[in-house]
Amino acid sequence: MTDSSTVSRPAPSQGSSKETAGTPSPLFRTRISGTGSYLPEKLLTNADIEKLVDTNDQWIRERTGIEARHIAADDQATSDLGLIAAQRALEASGLKPEDIDLIIFCTVSPDHVMPSAACLLQKKLGARHVMSFDLSAACSGFIYGLSIADQFIRTGVHKHVLVVGAEVLHRYVNYQDRETCILFGDGAGAVIASRATDNQDSRILSFHLRADGNLGDLLLLPAGGSAIPFSQNVLDQNLQYVQMKGREIFKNAVRAMSETSQEALDTNHLSIDQIDWLIPHQANLRIIDAVGRHFGIPAEKVVINVQHTGNTSAATIPIALDEAVRDGRIKREQMVLLTAFGAGLTSGSLLFKV
Repeated sequence: MTDSSTVSRPAPSQGSSKETAGTPSPLFRTRISGTGSYLPEKLLTNADIEKLVDTNDQWIRERTGIEARHIAADDQATSDLGLIAAQRALEASGLKPEDIDLIIFCTVSPDHVMPSAACLLQKKLGARHVMSFDLSAACSGFIYGLSIADQFIRTGVHKHVLVVGAEVLHRYVNYQDRETCILFGDGAGAVIASRATDNQDSRILSFHLRADGNLGDLLLLPAGGSAIPFSQNVLDQNLQYVQMKGREIFKNAVRAMSETSQEALDTNHLSIDQIDWLIPHQANLRIIDAVGRHFGIPAEKVVINVQHTGNTSAATIPIALDEAVRDGRIKREQMVLLTAFGAGLTSGSLLFKV
């Protein structure tokens, strides 16, 4: 496991911050200078799903807390959603596309296997010919991506990194499988991670990332890769759709998100009372509530929007973050803890001061 609290190199002569007890001398500091998000206009409500599969609104709400999820239009691909979120994040940060030094696109539903959604976004955005790549860590993808951005900025390699989490998941959902079709929606969120100046106290304090491939079969999309290429047999068996073992996912999600969040608190010598906002992956309200109860954090300090978004995988955290920033809940100087869990099985947390 790697986290930013264990990076130790000589600090540069300018742009460095004061040393914090229990952590190595930092290099540059990373701040989130802008956020943006986008949800497609079309809504798929629980009432709509009732017409497709044997389920009902009460059952869905009780099991997931979800009331509706947004669905991309037929002519919208993942990079299209990411473009709008990225443009809004740039506007919020006061930057232009040519200011971006690196693009990290976190997704499990890219437009194509190749080229990457990041390269397509670079073209659509009008960015310079900078390093651009996709990152596949499922629902933990955004935290993974932001941690990589932090390392490029801390070491002085880049000043502004665009991190996007975007998904068009409804095209991988079997609407005859009520265990999965009630969960997933489409959307995009983005942040600009920037080098902080000496008069800015914002920073990423640490990140804590894990993966357990032994549990990879709990949530998977069987076909479409080199192991099971597309064929008529794939279509006949519905292997092109997401498959999930819900009970096992629930148990492992609560444990992993709680453990990595506690690791963030311990590393930074903080108590949960010192956290202003917890932004968990928006997979299921029952999972979110269980993590909140584990820490005893008041419900009013947990950012929740799953009821109107559903599970948008790598996009859930940046969408929730952007909504809380724009409605005024999240303010400068506050402590925000992000935590996620996803297929792989991946998990992680990231703590930052706004």
